[in-house]
This record gives sequence, structure tokens and C-alpha cells, in this order.
Amino acid sequence: MLERSLYPRVSEGLENHSAMALLGPRQVGKTTLAHNVAEGLPSIYLDMESPSDVAKLQDPVAYLSGHLDKLVILDEIQRIPDLFPVLRGLIDKARLKGDGSGRYLILGSASIDLLKQSSESLAGRIQYLELNGLTPLEVDSAGLDALWLRGGFPRSVLAKTDALSSEWREDFIRTYLERDIPQLGPRVPSTTLRRFWTMLAHQQGSNLNAAKLASGLDVSSVTIFRYVDLLVDLLLVRRLQPWHANTGKRLVKSPKVYVRDSGVVHQLLGIYDNEALLSHPVVGMSWEGFVIENLLSSVPRNVEAYYYRTSTGVEIDLLLQFPGQELWAIEIKRSSAPKPSSHFRRACADLNPSRKFILYNGTETYSLGNETTAIGLHALMKQCSGR
Repeated sequence: MLERSLYPRVSEGLENHSAMALLGPRQVGKTTLAHNVAEGLPSIYLDMESPSDVAKLQDPVAYLSGHLDKLVILDEIQRIPDLFPVLRGLIDKARLKGDGSGRYLILGSASIDLLKQSSESLAGRIQYLELNGLTPLEVDSAGLDALWLRGGFPRSVLAKTDALSSEWREDFIRTYLERDIPQLGPRVPSTTLRRFWTMLAHQQGSNLNAAKLASGLDVSSVTIFRYVDLLVDLLLVRRLQPWHANTGKRLVKSPKVYVRDSGVVHQLLGIYDNEALLSHPVVGMSWEGFVIENLLSSVPRNVEAYYYRTSTGVEIDLLLQFPGQELWAIEIKRSSAPKPSSHFRRACADLNPSRKFILYNGTETYSLGNETTAIGLHALMKQCSGR
């Protein structure tokens, strides 16, 4: 059993808030983490996709009122949105009695649906955390290249062979397309959505070009934006927004789009081993997306992430803006002998970031001059998490 790095934050959050919402895609380990947090505590677990558990909540006030002395774990709560007002009432009653913390741990795999419901009903009563896939800091023994190839879903990472990992990821993709997405309401043919998801994988890390994607699928640009919104809402795709501050330069304004899990990228593209990955045209952008996801999983919750690119190609792969306007600039390279590109140097001259990093696939940390540091992924994740 792997201990997730988010475990202390979930435990601490329950000590200080009435409810915690743990968001993440299916199969990322939310339920396992919730049971680990509840170990040793009086608790009950209710799965909103289980008919027997849903039946217990026909009268939710009566049922939950009988378990006020327990931590109640509600899995896939977006399936039963009418529960949110009930939770608000029970939380407020408990607060009046001076017992307002650690009452509900809510798990959800559709972020926007969950946030819309809870933000209206549980404002000021709930804290949100997002659980991502396993990171290099959590499964160091697996090896960085294996984690990159297989992605961060626990059952994919921990499979005995690459072939079994690939089989699991294929089943994961099919389940989302054929069962999970239709249950959420959108009526999108699974074959169409798979083609779209695969197109995004081919264009990993590219600026969103809705017209080009629409032409490839013979749909409208409005439909493309709807598809992107759907996969973003399901925490399967990330939109990395462009830097917005006025620098006197003509900036690219469209977001970059990444399929968030590198293993899913590789499965969609038919990449099943490291040799095939290293010879594939997507290798550089796959590595970039893998790095970005792992770094963003380690930064504090109040950090904003962007990329920077001007119309002349001057760019920074990742900008992290910490509270107090401290800015870190990160160039991502799949190289064992990194050096900053001329575009990165010019971009840093535009923005004057507090710290400058060239992230490469090695393990040593050393200066490249001009206040720029070469650093590996493990080390930069630790610096981000300790910031």
C-alpha cells in the first residue's frame, strides 16, 4: 500500500473544516485514500453508484442524523446532488453545538458538476483538494521512465508488465467512453470522442486550434469547445492558460491543451514500451506534459500556473506565480546536458522572474550561470512542495 502525499493535507483539512471534497478522475485512488484517512476513526462509507447505498438515503436527514458521531464518506456524490442542501443543514446544526469539523469526506470525479452544487450549498463549510496520479516522489522505486510510460494511475503503474499496464489503460479509456461519460448526460458517440481524445494526444501541449480539430471531426468549433470542456471537467485534460500581464509584447492568447495522464497519451497513440516512446514524434511534448502534471501536483493550492509565448516564438514552458507575485520560470528539456534556449533567455528578460530553472532528465542540481539552475524533476517537486 502506497501512502499518498496528499494524506496529511486531507487529515489536517478534516480537523479544520466540516467537509472535505477530494476530487480526481476515476481510478486515481480517491477511495483508497479516504479509507486510509478514516482508519481508526468511527466512519461509514456510502457509494452513490451502489443501489443499496443509495437506498439508505431515501430519507437522508434521518439516516445521516443517526451517524453524527462518525466520519461519513460519500463517494461519487455528484450522482445525488440533492444531498448538498441536506449536508449544509446537518453541518449548521452541528456547528451550533460546537462540533463543526471532520464530519463529511466527499469524493467526486467530475469537478465542475461537484463544484457547482457544493459552492452554492456548502460555501464556507468545505475545502477542496485534487488528487492526481502517482508521482515520482510516491513511487520512486518504479523508476521515472516507467512512470512516464505508464502514467500515474495506480493500477497502471503497479502492473507486473507493460502489457498488463496497457490492457488496464485500454479498459480505463473504454469504460470512460462507453459508461462514465454517457452517465453524466452528454450524448457524444464513443467513437467520435475517442477520435477527439486521440487528436488531442497527437497535438499534446499545442495551442487549442478549434477550427483545425473541427475540420478533422466534421463538427463545428462550438462542438470542439464543448468536447474540451467535458474532458477538462472530468479531470482528463488540462488547459494551461497563457500569461496575461501586460509586458508590451504581442502575446499568444489561446490556452495550451494537455491530456493529463502520460499513460493515457501513450495508449491513445499506440505506444506500448519505452523504445517506441523514445522514437515517437510526441516524445518531447509527452515529457513536457508529464513534468507539468507532476509539478502542479506538488505546488501549494494558491499557486497559479501559466505558459508564456510571444508572436515571435519567445517562450517559457511553465510559469508558477506564488503568493506575493513571486514568479518561477521553468524550461522543460528531455536532455542530459541542458542549457537555456535563446527564447527562454529573452522571455526571462521580459518577465524578470525570481527564479529560473532548466528541468532536465537527470538527477544533479547545478548552476548554469545567469541565475539559472539545472534541476531534475524529483528535486524541483520537492522545492515546489516546500515553498
